Formats: sequence, C-alpha cells, structure tokens
Amino acid sequence: MVRLSLSSVRLRLLAAGAVSVAAALVLAGLGLALLFERHVERRAVAELSDHLDQVIAGLDRTADGALIETRLPADPRFDRPLSGLYWQVNAGTEVLRSRSLWDSRLTLPDDVLADGQVHEHPLSGPTGETLLAVERRVTLPARLGGEAARVVVALNRAEVRAATAAFVTDLLPYLAVLGLVLIGASWAQITVGLRPLAAIRARVEAVRSGRATRLGTDFADEVRPLAAEVDDLLEAREDDVRRARARAADLAHGLKTPLQVLAGDVERLRARGETAEADGIEQVADAMRRHVDRELARARIAAGLTPATCRPAEVADRVVGVVRRTPDGARLTWRQDVPADLVAPIDADDLTEVLGALIENAARSASSDVVLSGWRDGDGAVLTVADDGPGIPADQRAAMLERGGRLDTRGDGTGLGLAIAQDILAAWGGTLALDDAPSRGLTVRVTFVGA
Repeated sequence: MVRLSLSSVRLRLLAAGAVSVAAALVLAGLGLALLFERHVERRAVAELSDHLDQVIAGLDRTADGALIETRLPADPRFDRPLSGLYWQVNAGTEVLRSRSLWDSRLTLPDDVLADGQVHEHPLSGPTGETLLAVERRVTLPARLGGEAARVVVALNRAEVRAATAAFVTDLLPYLAVLGLVLIGASWAQITVGLRPLAAIRARVEAVRSGRATRLGTDFADEVRPLAAEVDDLLEAREDDVRRARARAADLAHGLKTPLQVLAGDVERLRARGETAEADGIEQVADAMRRHVDRELARARIAAGLTPATCRPAEVADRVVGVVRRTPDGARLTWRQDVPADLVAPIDADDLTEVLGALIENAARSASSDVVLSGWRDGDGAVLTVADDGPGIPADQRAAMLERGGRLDTRGDGTGLGLAIAQDILAAWGGTLALDDAPSRGLTVRVTFVGA
C-alpha cells in the first residue's frame, strides 16, 4: 500500500496533475459553452431570417390603401403576448407589429441600411429584456406604394442563454467523469514513472540487509547513472573496510609480537624463581593485550561496515571446533541447538570474534557443560551461550557490561573480551545481556533486530 505524505514526490506530482487537469477542464468547459452559445445564436439568426422572409412575403395593401400582413409566420409565439418572439414593419408612418408585442413597439436604431441589406443588432424588448434582432430594409413594389420599409424580427436573448445554461448543466457531469479518468490516468503514469525509484529502494534494502552487494544496472536510463554512483560508493566503502582490516592486522602483528616476547620473559623469570616480578610483568602485558585488542576492534568498526549476513550455526561450529582442542574445552561436554537456516545481520568474521570471546569465557568458567542455542525472534535472531559454572551475582552483572568489565576474572584469558564484543555487536545493531542459566551458571544472550 502506497503511503502519501506532504513531502511525497508522488503526492506532489499527483496534486500538480490534478490542478492541471482541473484547469484544463475549466477552460475546456468555458470554451465549449462559448462555442455552443455562438452556435445557438447563429441558429437563432437563421430562424429569424426565415421569419423575416415570411413577414416580407406576406405584406399587402387593402382596397383603401392600408398596409397589412396577409400571411403571418407559422410560429405560434408571434400570437402569444410577450412571448419573446416579435416582428415589426415600419413603412413611412405606418407600423405593423406582431400580436406578441401587445401594445408596445420596438424602437429601431437610427442607422441607414442599403436596400436589401440585413443587419443584426440588439434591441430593448417590451418588458426591458434584451432582444436579438434581424432587420432588413426593403423597397416595396409599386402596387404596395413603392416606399422603403424596415422589417425586423427579434428574439429574447434569454432563450439563447437558457439553452447555453442547459448545455453546461448537461456537460458538467461528463467533465467531472473525464476529470476523474484523467487524474486516474495521471496516477497510473506517476506510478509507472516512479517504479524505477521503488526498484532502487528495494535494491538498497537488499544491500543493507546483506542479500545483495550491488544495485546492478538493469534500471531505466534516467536512474541507471544514480545506481552506478551508488555501486561505486559501495565498492569504495568495501575497499576502505579491506584496507582498515589490513591495517588492523598489521598493527596487531606489530604489537602482539612484543607482547609474546614479554610472555617469554615472564616464563623465564618464573623459572628463575622471580615470581613477583613475573606476575607484575604478566599483569601489565595482559592489560596491554586487552587494550590493543579493544582498540584494534574499534579501529576496524570505525572504518565502516558493509551490510552482511551470516549463519550463526556455521560460525558456532568453527569456534567450538577450535575451543574443543584447548585444555579448558577438552574437559567439557558441548551441546549446540542453533538452527542451520537461522540468519543474523552481521559479518561472519565479526560474529566469529564475538562468539570466540563468549565461548572461551564459558569454557573457562563451566564445570562440565556448555550449551549454544539460537532461534528466530520475530524479525530478529537470538543467540545464547550458557555454562554451568559459578555464574556472576546479579548485582555485579552491570559492572561486567561497563568499560573494562571482564567475564574472565582469573586474568589468563585470551580473545577480545566482553567490552570488545559489545562494541562489535553495537556496530551491527546487536545487544548483549547477562542472565541466569536454566539450572545454574551464566547465560550470555546476544540479540539482533531485523535479521
């Protein structure tokens, strides 16, 4: 379902299209009304001209010389008083008029017409209404006196306007339906036109979730350059991450080698019986090792992360396989209940470091048993590492999650440590929590949202 907001391009385009359609239909309606009114007026003038010919043809004189109309026009409105349709003949001092004029007369303009010339002009009607008049000047034949006469037939303009209003009333529903159709067509056009942007959004989501590494090139010509730029940016980002990882590895090698030398010096001091000095150097070396590992992890995370996913079951198998061969791991029973199809939104190497730290701590703390579990929680994933060791009192767990806190309290642990695991998880949107184990001991819970 498409959601529209005030900042939506789709809504803005639709609004602009609707306004354009409405304006076009208003102009079209006004234009059609004007054309129809002119058409009706031309038709009315043609009918008035026919009536005019009939009036002229019906003129005659009586035996005593009075001018009369012998053949009245057939339209019955000429006989109905104030009907809106009138005729009148002015011949010298004589005036003949239709019954519809009742006892009124039409006041003709003071213009001079050539013989036979037809003139269209407005007149004022018997009730003050505006009339559309057609006038002709004719010279009567000798038997009718041979004088000039002005013959006029007029129609109330209100009839023309009424016909136009009726046309507009009938036209409005069709314009409304046409407007809806055009707006619907505009919506369809906008939807089709913006579909490439929706495709880019879906590809970006796929890249972010780790289902894809690039947007690709199968887009419309207008958006293909944008997709190419994004892909170039992703490639540059991955290059930055690879260089950061390489620098971190080089730094780790450069710093850990001197630490190994110090470890050898510690062993030699103990062999000579200088235990106090050996313990002091070992504590300093361990502190240095923890800080180096933490800062190396932070440096890698600060370099940026490329969206990725992995299967925790595969990572757990590798880590447990390594820890089983250590003295602490060899004495324990290992159980894994992580679904093979479970997916977590984190790089496999980073999850290896996190689980490596947690599993090593569990191996050192457990009495006989370590259990790895995993399951999907809605759109997220949960991993747990539970041991049956002495555990950590509830009032001390918050301190374990603070800067420098450690699950390994004996000081001989290796790996990243709890604080670094938290840093890595935070970079991937994960969290770490400490809980009681189902029977006894400690459970470390790792939660990912939106896996």
